[in-house]
Amino acid sequence: MPAVTQDEVMSALKECYDPEIPVNIVDLGLIYGVRFEPASPDQKDGEQDVTVDMTLTAQGCPAHVMIGEQVKSRLEQLPGVRNASVNVVWSPPWTPERISPEARKQLGIE
Repeated sequence: MPAVTQDEVMSALKECYDPEIPVNIVDLGLIYGVRFEPASPDQKDGEQDVTVDMTLTAQGCPAHVMIGEQVKSRLEQLPGVRNASVNVVWSPPWTPERISPEARKQLGIE
């Protein structure tokens, strides 16, 4: 089984949404990093563990648990992913400048 790629992870994460904003979390600029590790050192089938560093639009975001669970669940559906984990980070703080041009148009802020 081929290893899952960064592009596949980001594509999957584009299916995850903050319930209060009609834009996916990738285009909102909430994903800060993705790391891959072999599921175990002697693993031959290519399975990986994936860790996502992400933030939220505000530290008091009431949907933070739901969004994290959504990310974990979606990633664990990808072929080649054994486990996924989500680290919510606050540095650097999220700002609206991180929103993609497509999402800006969708939100009517461009």
